[in-house]
Amino acid sequence: MNKIASFTVDHDVLEKGMYVSRIDGDIVTYDLRFVKPNTPPFLENAALHSLEHLFATYARNSRFADNVVYFGPMGCRTGFYLIVRDLSNKDTITLVKETITQAINHQGELPGAQKKECGNYLDHDMEGAKKLLRDYYDVIKDWTIFDVRY
Repeated sequence: MNKIASFTVDHDVLEKGMYVSRIDGDIVTYDLRFVKPNTPPFLENAALHSLEHLFATYARNSRFADNVVYFGPMGCRTGFYLIVRDLSNKDTITLVKETITQAINHQGELPGAQKKECGNYLDHDMEGAKKLLRDYYDVIKDWTIFDVRY
């Protein structure tokens, strides 16, 4: 059986950051690594869940909305995958930075967190999500296209 691309990344040397994970034609998967692998504490589920709601909502309402295919957490709870179509590394970095800024500044109810909208609506921590986003922004705020390589 072939090893999938994400299992070929050396997790012993991987740091927090934003990386191109794989390219499949016009589809690019980005590894948004919030936690250094195998270095607890890992992302707490309620904050991770709320972060997913915030990021996905703002990314899919951004000027790049038509290019956003998917945003969701890694099972290891160290980050997220962002999948985009027909979007340059430069524009994807811009998308991530702008989305984080909007999510941090979000006021009011968490998007999609009502029982009829979410399969685990009681498991959220919006303030925890915003803290994770602030910490992550500090890591990538000065990143350019030259920084997104593993």
